[in-house]
Amino acid sequence: MKVSKSVIIALVLLVLVASLYRVLPTRQYGFAPQYAMAIFGGALFVKNKKWAFILPIVSMFISDLLYQVLYINGLSPIYGFYEGQWQNYLLFAGLTTIGFLIKKINVVNVLVASVASPTVYFILSNFIVWSGWTGTRGLNRPRTFEGLMMCYSDALPFYPSSVYATLFFSTVLFGGYYLVKHYTQAKNTQLA
Repeated sequence: MKVSKSVIIALVLLVLVASLYRVLPTRQYGFAPQYAMAIFGGALFVKNKKWAFILPIVSMFISDLLYQVLYINGLSPIYGFYEGQWQNYLLFAGLTTIGFLIKKINVVNVLVASVASPTVYFILSNFIVWSGWTGTRGLNRPRTFEGLMMCYSDALPFYPSSVYATLFFSTVLFGGYYLVKHYTQAKNTQLA
């Protein structure tokens, strides 16, 4: 995708809307657009890979900043910045590589990536929490196989929402891209 002024404006708006959506108090936990943004960025920005990584990370940072401001002012029980947060950002940057694996954008490939992305995140993030790499030591779960399974079990209620959100937001992002692309091509054909 060529990065023009209109693309940059669209991306800035996308990042801002996704950031604001993520801090909505009525949003179901785990139901956020950042997984889909990582896949979308990876699939579309094959020549400008930095944009692929920037989309979800900047969106997450802005929403974490908003969470922190709300928390400091007593308007949210969720704090935005925490120990080991850099690992979460690194994981989301890594999810962008799933988008890089989409060589042809079609329904099946987007569907597979939309299930793979939150699944990979679920497995890796909970392993990191359990292992203690975040500094929090996963709710004091023992460093045994049973402790790891307990950590996964603790996070299991959030997993379905993340899959549903990724499927939904991938449909919006990739579907919107498809519609705009075909509208533009049709308009250019009529002008020619």
